[in-house]
Amino acid sequence: MAEQSFLDWPFFEDRHRRLAGELDAWCEQNLPVDHGDVDAACRGLVATLGRGGWLRHSGAGRGEVLDLRTLCLIRETLARHDALADFAFAMQGLGMGAVSLFGTDAQRAWLERTRAGEAIAGFALTEPGAGSDVAASTTTALREGDGYVLEGEKTYISNGGIADIYVIVARTGEAPGAKGLSAFLMPADTPGLEVAERIEVMAPHPLARLRLNGVRLPADALIGDPGGGFRVAMTVLDHFRPSVGAAALGLARRALAAALERVRSRELFGAPLARMQMVQGHIADMALDIDAAALLVYRAAWARDTGAGRVSREAAMAKLHATEAAQRVIDAAVQLHGGDGVRIGGPVESLYREIRALRIYEGASDVQKIVIARSLLEAGR
Repeated sequence: MAEQSFLDWPFFEDRHRRLAGELDAWCEQNLPVDHGDVDAACRGLVATLGRGGWLRHSGAGRGEVLDLRTLCLIRETLARHDALADFAFAMQGLGMGAVSLFGTDAQRAWLERTRAGEAIAGFALTEPGAGSDVAASTTTALREGDGYVLEGEKTYISNGGIADIYVIVARTGEAPGAKGLSAFLMPADTPGLEVAERIEVMAPHPLARLRLNGVRLPADALIGDPGGGFRVAMTVLDHFRPSVGAAALGLARRALAAALERVRSRELFGAPLARMQMVQGHIADMALDIDAAALLVYRAAWARDTGAGRVSREAAMAKLHATEAAQRVIDAAVQLHGGDGVRIGGPVESLYREIRALRIYEGASDVQKIVIARSLLEAGR
């Protein structure tokens, strides 16, 4: 088991500590899975996580509140055991985050299915010309009769091609820019919705470019208010950005554990690598990066759970530092493994591929810096 002393920090309650122990034991029995067929692996993971009861923490049911500390602990633990399992869990939450936070009772019927592992969710936000700048989205949703007609494209959509239900953000035109976007619930079998391209990336995940050709949605597919789609999307990201940092923490802890095992067992010049002061320096830097990242991640989660309202700055700091720190930790682990560090199938090679995307999705690192700086510059105005 990985080092768990951070659970004694005052950010957590006994229920969080119990959950972390129970999930770690569950992961030992069920993870990792075979990633040979990524689509099949993700479908299987969603079903397995649903049967295990873990997906109920991916969103808030009727009368419940989404607990961000629980969300982060689950993502960290899953990522430490199997990055694809973390992906499967996270997308059930992110995909239906808008419904969890803003959905109607009727829309929540889909949420209950995703929380049970009976349906797979996707969040269709990014476009070919609008990634970090959501306000530049050009996909349209024009009011026609008693519903909306959607036209446009979305890309790099996680679970694209295997999802049963998507939340999609499109321009309804109430005002220019961010104030003219709305969010909708869109079943994957809706006529006019096409999977235009499956996208392969360095750490395999189900990704796709979606094309919308005259997709018709009823008026009750609208999530929240007309023109409120940007607020919906940003609120969802505020909730889930710290959990991206938590996933990075899980990968980093696994890398540190592998590095410790390596330097204790590998000999150089007649002595274990661990005896070398330079190696000890690397290990110390890795541990420092991990603890600093954990403090930022769980501070953001604790602040949101205890009523701080918007935590955009805290979430951005957590996501930025944890993902950048995990990249450094994993790079150091690769270096300490020498040639074995870059060998495909080795203990840290897959971590090196997995971590890179976390510095991009749900707001690239440079975007997080902008969020942090603007919050400071606007304070007290």
